Amino acid sequence: MPKTAPDTLAPSAVLGRVTLVTGKEEFLNERTVKAIRAAVRGFDAEAELSETAAADLTPATLGELAAPSLFSSIRCVVVRGLEDLPDASVDLLLDYASAPAEEVALVLVHGGGARGSGTLTKLRKQASVSEHKSVELKAWEVAGFVAAEVRAHGGRIDKESAQSLVTAIGTDLRALAAAADQLTSDADGRPITVELIKRYFGGKAEGKSFVIADAAFLGRSQTALEELRWAMSTGVPATFVTSAFAGSARGLARYRSSAGNLRDADLAREVGVPPWKLKDIKVQAQSWSDAGLSRAIRAIAAADADIKGAASDAAYTLERLVLTITALRAASAK
Repeated sequence: MPKTAPDTLAPSAVLGRVTLVTGKEEFLNERTVKAIRAAVRGFDAEAELSETAAADLTPATLGELAAPSLFSSIRCVVVRGLEDLPDASVDLLLDYASAPAEEVALVLVHGGGARGSGTLTKLRKQASVSEHKSVELKAWEVAGFVAAEVRAHGGRIDKESAQSLVTAIGTDLRALAAAADQLTSDADGRPITVELIKRYFGGKAEGKSFVIADAAFLGRSQTALEELRWAMSTGVPATFVTSAFAGSARGLARYRSSAGNLRDADLAREVGVPPWKLKDIKVQAQSWSDAGLSRAIRAIAAADADIKGAASDAAYTLERLVLTITALRAASAK
């Protein structure tokens, strides 16, 4: 399978250079960003880490971000959403890329697509620019991703078991990575088997996190809440649920932007789901507007941040998310 993200990076590969992180797979992009930050902190434990949105990048702020800090001579600056870079800042960014500051690692994250492709082309021509591109995995490659995750944690899993986990969890890489980590830890040196996966993710099929998300996006709040409570009572990690919601939202957004222009097989690949799943997504999409989906994505991101941060009651956060999504769906359908 294609290499999806760097395991480690040498400080010399990022300091005094500009690194492009490109591709549509957000999870793999974020892994690359973390690897770059780790390389910088490995060189200088006191290095300053900062980030900004490309849309807010003016000639003045670019100069400030790339300059050495008052607190540390080593910096890692991450600029997200390069596709939204204002035209007025393009030339200055190219000038900087031609001679980057030796003590700064500048990371430019581009989410894929045609926007900003001209800037990317010009940056790629610079000798001081490196690129790490996340490759969207084909359906038949996802089980290989699971196997690689398990091996990275020191575990063992065969092809059948890896595919069983994909069947149970879905194709969201963030959820699969979390599941591989948890299963490897609990296997305690033993191979991860289909039986172990069924013990964690089998049983009442409707209780799986992706089914909770499907029910919510269809506006079935009572069903979603019942299945959520069952999932929480059986130990399904809260992050699996938010990952499933995020995957559903991305799938709906991709479907709405591509439906009508592609054949079903091509559309399934673009959306990132098996062909049989398209029928369900089509039904969901009929009751969602672009504005509603945008608000849903923000709500999911907020819930995910709460669970990983200060939220003291993950179950309450997830119940509130279910009610928010079903309410947004009802408003969109009007």
